[in-house]
This record gives sequence, structure tokens and C-alpha cells, in this order.
Amino acid sequence: MPSPASPVRRIAHLDMDAFYASVELLRYPQLKGLPVVIGGGRRREDDALREARGETPLHQIPVSEFPVLSGYTGRGVITTATYAARQFGVGSAMGLMKAAKLCPQAILLPVDFAQYRHYSARFKAIITDIAPVMENRGVDEVYIDFTDVPGGQREGGRVLARLIQKAIFDDTGLTCSVGVAPNKLLAKMASEFKKPNGIAIVHESDLETMVWPLACRKINGIGPKADEKLKRHGIETIGQLAARDLQWLIDTFGQRTGAWLHAASHGQDDRPVETESEPVSMSRETTFERDLHAVRDRAELGTIFTRLCEQVADDLQRKGYEGKTIGIKLRYDDFKGVTRDLTLDHCTADAQEIRRAAGLALKRAPLDKRLRLLGVRVGSLQKQGLAPAPSAQAAINSVANALQAETGQLF
Repeated sequence: MPSPASPVRRIAHLDMDAFYASVELLRYPQLKGLPVVIGGGRRREDDALREARGETPLHQIPVSEFPVLSGYTGRGVITTATYAARQFGVGSAMGLMKAAKLCPQAILLPVDFAQYRHYSARFKAIITDIAPVMENRGVDEVYIDFTDVPGGQREGGRVLARLIQKAIFDDTGLTCSVGVAPNKLLAKMASEFKKPNGIAIVHESDLETMVWPLACRKINGIGPKADEKLKRHGIETIGQLAARDLQWLIDTFGQRTGAWLHAASHGQDDRPVETESEPVSMSRETTFERDLHAVRDRAELGTIFTRLCEQVADDLQRKGYEGKTIGIKLRYDDFKGVTRDLTLDHCTADAQEIRRAAGLALKRAPLDKRLRLLGVRVGSLQKQGLAPAPSAQAAINSVANALQAETGQLF
């Protein structure tokens, strides 16, 4: 038994339940319990509802007046869906046209990222008031170190998890699911055990009964390709993976991956909860309503390309970063994709410079097929002002090279 001076390590993973959809249901409570998908355009559908109903409060708009997926045509993608919609096989990252076939009666609402960021900041502030050691993992999920927080050890962490759940619901009206375990790896799995609005507690002694029967894909970090390779060797569950010899895993998957697979299957993970984590890159991308051609739709692509560069630059400047690796991402009409990037001799957060460098990267990508997605990324980030300024001659050369490259710019 550990002494009071050395409490058992308890790490929580908190995941908001269908976050975007739940935020929308605060605005439209009359849609609660119905299949609803969030995705597609910005707020055109919402604006149309306002115009049609005049002064009618949003929560009083009849359900019959909301747009539905039936007959949807376009290139939109689902961001998230309510649990009622997920029962029809509808889920995140699915094309809206495919979703329309699975659940034509689903109500379609546009995304409202400003509102999602607002509620994200609110629930995270509530958490840090109760348990200050929190790692931000995106707009709707966090890791929390319960180990030394009052109540963090009671019932394996259940008491503190219940307190946080209640505090978030009382303030925002939103629910979340929490998994508490000895480490981040197991806590992430546990947060999925009792969704929505559930709490799951995992101890080291629960590994064989609660974790080993699960599919290997439940381990965060095992993707489709690794899972397929495991299945080719007759390994489908975490327990079957744990039964394999460490050396066999290393021989089959390589030193680093093999060792990690062995440790993960045995529930081992010593990563700390990091309260401050630096972003590796920032990016913006968009999926077009229709496939665009690099030549015939050059003007439209040029406008979109410039806007993406400006948005990335704005993100960098707002968050105080700059970077030197500029890249582009393309997805073609056959869903195949490519990325290209180049590294400058200095960091930048300037939209025009990002645009010029991204244009050079774009020239190295095949543009003989129609495009359905375009993205711009800035990597190798660091805080603004930390990098030494390039010499005057280097700056002149950089601009001259970019201007020369502008001749024959693709779009």
C-alpha cells in the first residue's frame, strides 16, 4: 500500500459529449433527441432561419422549418453529429451526401466555431479552478492530473470526476464523459467506456478484464495501417497483442514501434500531464463545394489560396508564433492527396511571405487533376521575437527570389 506521502497516480481524460452538436442544442433546445448533423457551410442556414422567422426567438422556431439532409448536394463534410444521428451510422468526417442516404431526415446545422471556442474556454476554466494541472488536447478534450487534488484519490477519482462534471453542467448546460486511470493511455480509453455523461474508473488490476478484450484500435496511436498489419499476424485484441513476445514485436514492427506496442498493450505510459505545450504547426484548409481545376478555375483558386495564407498568418500573429517551414496540402477528385513544403532561412508570420513560399511549394505538386481540397501549413514554429532577424542581404535575396518565382505563379 502506498503511503500518504506518495499517492497513487490518477490521471483523467475528460471528453465533452458531441461537443459542437451539444452547443447547438443550447441554441435550439427543440432539437434535443433528434438526429442532427453539424457541417457544410458557415452560418447561411442559420441566417435563413432568422430571416424567415423575423423576431421569433430561436428556441421557438418549429422543427419543421429546419433544413434536413434529404436531397443534399455538395462537398460538405460532417464535423460532428448528435448521438441520435450516430445510430444511423452517421459520423464525423463523413461526406454530407453519404450521410443524406443513411439518415435523410437528419437536421443540418452549420458550424459556428466562435461559439464552440467560447464554450471550450468556459469549461476549461471551470476545470482549472478545481484541478489546476490540465493539459489542453483540443477544443473538446483535456487530460487532468487528479493525483494530488482533494478528492482525486477517493473512489479511484470518481468523486472528483463527478464534481467536475456537475460544475461544467451547472455553468454551461453541457455534459462530458470522464475516464480516470493510472496514466493518459488508459484514461483516454476509459473516457469512451460510458459515453455519454459517464464516469469510468480503471485501476492497474483491471487491465486483464477491462482493457485486454478491446480491439487494438482502441489504443490511441494504432491507426488503420498498423491495425491491418496486426490482424495479418492474427492479433485483433489488446490481450492478444500483450501475449506477443517483445522481441517478436521489435523484429516485426521495428525497435521503437515494437517497444511501444508492448508497453501500450500492458497499460504502461509514463507521459506527464503537460500544462504548457507548444504547437508544432498551424494550418488552414478548405474543402470546395465543387471540384476545381488549376487552370480553368485559376482565379477562384487564387482567391481561396490567398485567404488561407492570410488566415494562417492571422492565427500565428494572434497566438504569438512564427515559423519557417511553409507547406501546402492538396486532395484530388479521386480522394488521393499530396503535400509539399519548403523551409525558409528565417521565421515569418507575414501573410504575403507565406503566400509566396506556399506558391513555390505548390509548383512542385501535380496539378493535372481536379482539386477538392486545398490547405496551407506553417511549421517549425517558435515564439515571435526569439529567432534572430535574417541579415539584410539574406532578406533582399529572399524577396528577390520570391518575386522572380511570382512569374508564372500557378494561382
